[in-house]
This record gives sequence, structure tokens and C-alpha cells, in this order.
Amino acid sequence: MKIRSKLAWTFILLLIFGITSISSYSIVFIRDYLLEEGRTEMERDTRWLAVTASGLGDDSKFEKRLRETARTSGYQLAVYDSSGQKLNTFASSDTLIPMPQRLTAGIMESVKARNNLPLLPENPGSEVLTSYVALDQPVAGAKYLQAAQFKDEIYEPIKTIRWIIYYGMFISIGLVVIVSIWIARYVTKPITQIKDAAQDIADGDVEREIDISRSDEFGTLATSLNQMASKLRADTEQIKQFAEKQRQFFADITHEIRNPLHTISGALDMLELEKLSEEKKDKYITTAKKQTERISHLFKDLKILQRYDSDEYFVERQEFDLADIASHMEDWYSDIAKEKGLKLNIEQHSCNVIGDPGKIEQVMDNLISNALKYTNEGSVDVTYAAEDSEVTVAIEDTGIGISDEHLDRLFDRFYRTDKARSRDKGGTGLGLAVVKSILKGHGSDIHVESEVGEGTRFWFTLPKG
Repeated sequence: MKIRSKLAWTFILLLIFGITSISSYSIVFIRDYLLEEGRTEMERDTRWLAVTASGLGDDSKFEKRLRETARTSGYQLAVYDSSGQKLNTFASSDTLIPMPQRLTAGIMESVKARNNLPLLPENPGSEVLTSYVALDQPVAGAKYLQAAQFKDEIYEPIKTIRWIIYYGMFISIGLVVIVSIWIARYVTKPITQIKDAAQDIADGDVEREIDISRSDEFGTLATSLNQMASKLRADTEQIKQFAEKQRQFFADITHEIRNPLHTISGALDMLELEKLSEEKKDKYITTAKKQTERISHLFKDLKILQRYDSDEYFVERQEFDLADIASHMEDWYSDIAKEKGLKLNIEQHSCNVIGDPGKIEQVMDNLISNALKYTNEGSVDVTYAAEDSEVTVAIEDTGIGISDEHLDRLFDRFYRTDKARSRDKGGTGLGLAVVKSILKGHGSDIHVESEVGEGTRFWFTLPKG
């Protein structure tokens, strides 16, 4: 059974039970109330009948007048003499109520003790309500007057009331059924919507949203599910991007390795040729060595990136002097700069920072190497300066520059602004990705400013030592 049906039946049964209980209690209460009112009215009428009987006169017309009084009052009357013997009965209708032939001594004593007030004996099981009263003065030998009435006559109005209550109860039950079904639908509608939406999301429809404009718990739950679906959409999109990047990553690795391998294979084939001059042998051997170094450098960069992705101890921080790294850069690249006719200006003043010296050296190595590769005239300047608690390191060149369309993807793995030119210069497409990963491991980041034909400036910050 669905939850909607369960709720509807629960509401219906509870409300029907409540309506039935209230209706039954109402009928019983009204019945008791009518009986109590009937007893009170009968006591009052009996006193009135006693006064009337006392004034009828002690003559032959007494019985006739008393019979008319019985018919007028609606009570069946009986008179008894002073000894309690019944003298006569006067019926108010065709149906006779059994009257005792003689009053008991207890009834007579009770009537006398009440000082002429009517006596209604307690007899709940009887179908007849009776009242006794003593006349002030005996009339035509009558000392006691008895009035009697069927209880059904008192309960007569309750029949109409009972049907009114029954009709009201049936109408109420009908309304209860309708309202219960409506309430069950209202309560369970958001549950059904949430269930359907959750099923659609589980089936892969992450675009599904739940439209429930309510301020209760269902509205909160719908909002939470919509947020979950939104997060799932974002995660799904991110997974797609990761999958695409991974596909591109493996494709790039395959391409990067295939080209040097083909070159090495071609060089080895040429070395197997007979009558090959020594000059050409040296040329092919040098070519094979360069391509081997290129592959070695590629795997070195990949290893660094893999460590950054998986090793939380990728960076081992310590205090060191940037002047030491600057000195190494001067030794490594001064000759290369001279060969290209470039000015290499590297500051070498003492400045302590916190970081991994080996990896920061690799960062500067990659940035200076790139600056020299893509600068044909002018200079490459390396500076670092302390400001407050940080040290800013900058590498600026007067090279070819980078257009705006490439800046956002400049640090992606295997991304090149000019793939053909980069491969000609021996690049792997991982240098700047390695730089970004190392600096991320230091809690820093790499920044770039560039104008085409004007040059490029890279800079990053490190904590001051």
C-alpha cells in the first residue's frame, strides 16, 4: 500500500472513530438529560394535578373531571384511599399503564415524609415513570394521587435528534473521507515529486530539478536535493573535463614520445648505412642523444607532476638564500645568453626565504630557460625583492610575448602557444605546468603579464625567511 493510501486511511479511521464516539456520547447525554428533565417536569405536573384534584369537589362528577384532567395532562392517573387501596384509574390514552392495586406502606410513609411533595421512586430499569403525592384533604375518599407516564413518551424527541445526529454523522464522515484524501494528497505530493526526481537523478538525469515552493521540511528537503543535483552536475562536468584532459594527456604523451623515438629510429637506421662519413655519423649520434635527453626530461617532468598529485610531502620547506640559486642560474645560462646576443641580468644579493630550494631552483630554471628560448633580442632580467613578510621573484624578458587567448591555458599540461615552434626548440609542454605545481605545493601561485611583441613577465612570491 502506498504512503498516500496509508495516510488517507489513517485520517479516515481516526476521524470516523472520533465522530462516532462524539455522536454516541451526544445521544446518551441527550437521553439522560431528557429523562432528568422529564422527572423534574413530572414532579411539577404532579403537584399541579394534586391541587387540581383537591379542587374538583366531593361529588358524583369527581371521576369525570379527573378523567378529563388525565386526558388533558397526558398522564395516566390513579387515586388511592387513606389505606392505600386503589379506587380508580383514569387513562390518558388507549394504552394502559399497569398500576398497583395497593400502595405499599413504604410509599405512603415516604409521601407523608415529603410533606405533600411528589415522590418519584428510583427504578431505572422500569419503562414507566411514576409519581405519588398526598392530597391536602381527601376528596371522594381519595387520599393519594398517582401519575404515570411511559419513558418512551419522554424520549420521543430524541428520535428526531438521533436522526439529525446520524445525518450529521454521515455527512461528516463523507466530508472526512474527502478531506482526508485531499490532505493525504497534499502531504504526499512533495514526497512523490522528490521520489520521482531522485529516481531521475539516479538514472542519470542530473538536470532534473524539484519545483516545490514550500517553507516546511519538504521545501527544505527539495532545496537540499536541488543543491545536491547542482553539485552532482558540477562534479559530472568536472569528471568529463578530467576525462577529456586525461584523454588529451595520454594522447600528448604518446605524441611527445613517438616523435623523438621516430627520430632516434631514423638516426640508427642511417648509422647502419655503409660508407657513411664520420661527419654524418657524428650528426646522427648527436641527434639521437638530444632526443634521448628530451625523453628523459619529459619523464622527469611527469614524475614531478605525479608526485605533486599524490605526495603530500612533495615540498620539504626550509630556509635558504635566493642568492645561491641566482648564482647557479648565472653559471648555467650566461653563455647561452651570449650566444644569442642577449643580456642576462640576474640579481645576486642575499635574501632568505622559506621553501624547497631544489624545487624553487627548478622553477627559476624553467622560467629563465623559456625566457631565453623566446627572446631573440634585448634582455632577460631576474629580480627578487622583500616586501613585508613576502619576497617577490620576477623573470622578465623582451621576447615575442604571449597573446591573451593563450594566457588562461598557459599552465595546462602539454599546452603550447605554438606547437610546431615549441617542438623545434625541444620543449615538452610540461615546463610551466611543473612550475605551477611546485608553487602550488608552496602555497603560492605563478602570475604572468604579457604583450605580443613587447615581452613577458612571470612572477611569484615566497614567505620571507
